[in-house]
Amino acid sequence: MTSEMRTDLFDFDLPPERIALRPVSPRDAARLLVVQPGGALEDRGVRDLPQLLSPGDALVVNDTKVIPARLTGRRIGRDTEPKIEATLTERLDGSRWRALVRPAKKLAPSDVVRFGEEGKVCSLGQLDATVEGQGEGGEVTLLFAFHGPVLDQAIAERGDMPLPPYIASKRKPDARDRIDYQTLFARDEGSVAAPTAGLHFTDDLLNKLATRGVAVHKVTLHVGPGTFLPVHADDTAGHAMHAEHAVVTAGTADALNAVRAHGGKIVAVGSTALRTIESAADEDGTIRAFAGETSIFITPGYRFKAVDVMMTNFHLPRSTLFMLVSAFCGLDAMKGAYAHAIEEGYRFYSFGDACLLFRAVKVAQ
Repeated sequence: MTSEMRTDLFDFDLPPERIALRPVSPRDAARLLVVQPGGALEDRGVRDLPQLLSPGDALVVNDTKVIPARLTGRRIGRDTEPKIEATLTERLDGSRWRALVRPAKKLAPSDVVRFGEEGKVCSLGQLDATVEGQGEGGEVTLLFAFHGPVLDQAIAERGDMPLPPYIASKRKPDARDRIDYQTLFARDEGSVAAPTAGLHFTDDLLNKLATRGVAVHKVTLHVGPGTFLPVHADDTAGHAMHAEHAVVTAGTADALNAVRAHGGKIVAVGSTALRTIESAADEDGTIRAFAGETSIFITPGYRFKAVDVMMTNFHLPRSTLFMLVSAFCGLDAMKGAYAHAIEEGYRFYSFGDACLLFRAVKVAQ
């Protein structure tokens, strides 16, 4: 059960120069702000993660894979051929996708958009899509001329990584982003945004975690575009989360229940892993196999059932993600942590630094 709160409570000012446009290299060289229960802060690094956890603890990572979902094309078949940008957001069937397009006013039902990128070598022919329907906010349904794996290949050849607007507005996506904006765990294709906490992991860090006795388990949540949108409603009760597809296998559920039974901590790597585990957990914290849609919206007042620790990046003001971490540690603690991070020059958002949050025993309402 969550309680209604004013959205402006989750606002803060972020200097633009704090937004990271590229990740650090190697990935585990990022900084890590540790937030203890009560809000005590410690400046560490991602490489310190094994020492900050205990033998018997378990990390839960999201193994979703980002598709190169941003396509550039032009409307054809009318007198003019304006440029059209489309970001695929949800696969409807073998040849249909929902997409956000701009400029949306240049498209009408039955229009055809031809996607391609000058200079890119494409083994397939033209990739055309017909506008089948239009929704609000620039959303359209596109019917592609290709189907199934052939369509997937065509999108992969022409698409760019769907970098968040705060990065894409500063620079164009490039070949480096195909590596940088994909986690080490990426396996199951279906996201239009990366589960960014997972971007900090390297093979070396995983080896050190294993030596420490910290296990790594995988869940899947295909990240949709709604996760990162600011909340425009005046209070949290007025915001509806987009549903996203999530999977916890029976084997993973059993392994995590065993960790809890032996006194280990469950450490969610990112908000998507946390939301998946919490969606799959009973009231007593028992984790069940889960496969389906989740639209869980976690705000202060939520009682966490299974996750003890959370590793996550720094989030946008007024976002559902900042509300989630405020539910986890307390709003005052997180505002203090973010103020410290800004003062100390931490790098924010998808390619930025990380926090390690230890759940507040009891969050003041």
